[in-house]
Amino acid sequence: MIHVVHHPAYVTPAPARSTYRWNKNGLIRDLLLAHGDRIAWHEPETTPRVWLEAVHDEDYVAEVLEARVPREKERRIGFPVTPLVAARAAIVPNGTWVAACLALEHGFAANTAGGSHHALATTGAGYCVFNDLAVAAVRMVEEGRADRVLVVDCDVHQGDGTAALLAGRPEIATYSIHAAKNFPVRKACSTIDVALPDGVDDDGYLDALDSTLVPLLDEMRPDLILYQAGVDPFVDDRLGRLSLTLEGLERRERLVAGLAIARGVPLASTVGGGYGDDALAIAERHVAAILTLGEAFGTQDGAGA
Repeated sequence: MIHVVHHPAYVTPAPARSTYRWNKNGLIRDLLLAHGDRIAWHEPETTPRVWLEAVHDEDYVAEVLEARVPREKERRIGFPVTPLVAARAAIVPNGTWVAACLALEHGFAANTAGGSHHALATTGAGYCVFNDLAVAAVRMVEEGRADRVLVVDCDVHQGDGTAALLAGRPEIATYSIHAAKNFPVRKACSTIDVALPDGVDDDGYLDALDSTLVPLLDEMRPDLILYQAGVDPFVDDRLGRLSLTLEGLERRERLVAGLAIARGVPLASTVGGGYGDDALAIAERHVAAILTLGEAFGTQDGAGA
């Protein structure tokens, strides 16, 4: 059984002037529902304000929760922060935290939203409002659920917000493998950054991932991995610059899962990026990632039960 976190508020009507595919999360839900009892569903709550303020500036948190984000910040985010968008943004970080807690118990769990790795302390950016990865990582450590947390970000865009928000926390490490020439123009400094040239294919990507992630895992020995499983390294992604095939994405999930399983490290995934005109095809890629990860952990004795 694969443990999946979802909330109805993840499926929010698109605000005006938005190019983000707001129906993606609903399609992910529907595709997973088709798997019946294979999926165990969990519903998160609104994230406590103090959790958000542990990584974000309190004034920015207030702007979002009260749906009064200044226009210049909305431009950086990519859409207006309406009351519905604000309510969604306040739930997603709790969803990633719930997935992390479930992963500690079952080996693997997935949030059907999240991966908002561009959100910074005082503003959102790049379709990201609150940084759920940073919020969840800090909570897991502060609650004593994990002594060491590793954020593994395989989105095609660098996890600049996550790196910036978690810098200076020795108990949390950040890893980002991304297209060097892609957004954001100004990169942050992750614990490990792997910047790839345009057009890298399956084998080149997987070789780079394996050779750089393994040493970090063995040096840090994390108690938990938060995995940003963005599917935008796909060759036909509208905002990607890499050339992974569907088979390559599946091999990526099996590689990350295998490295975690071999070291006995639970893993919680978020959906991250995936862009294009065919929202169903994008949702199918996200669901394939969740199922591939879940199947890998489900083969282990006592995992995924």
